[in-house]
Amino acid sequence: MAIKENTKVENFTLKNHNDEEVSLSDFEGKKVLLSFHPLAWTGVCTKQMEALERHFDVFEENNTVPLGLSVDPQPSKKAWAEDMGLENLQLLSDFWPHGELSDKLDIFIEKLGFSGRVNILLDESGKVIWVKEYEMGELPDIEEVLNKVKNN
Repeated sequence: MAIKENTKVENFTLKNHNDEEVSLSDFEGKKVLLSFHPLAWTGVCTKQMEALERHFDVFEENNTVPLGLSVDPQPSKKAWAEDMGLENLQLLSDFWPHGELSDKLDIFIEKLGFSGRVNILLDESGKVIWVKEYEMGELPDIEEVLNKVKNN
């Protein structure tokens, strides 16, 4: 069961794939899409992140910052981002303390050791305005995500 709509997400700081600290507060005044994927280097997760990268301009046009998150360590995220040719999308590592952010958002799957596949859209103040959980092997529909971004 994921975090509920109308819940405020507390500020967090994680390392991105370039080993830079990224905080939710860095994006004050912008909407933020927290796009959780179970594990880097897997087929559906790769397609999920590539779709965010491909539509990065649409996110920008709608004052929204998409972020890809998983429990993978930063060096793995860096190699994966390079392999996918990411130029805009930031991949954040919820590695240590292991899965702490995904656990706070109630999407960490303890028995598997990683988060579910979940999109969480935050408004400009960090409040949840849309949440969708997906089956592990289900690719999020990027058109549905973009419609939520445009209409919220």
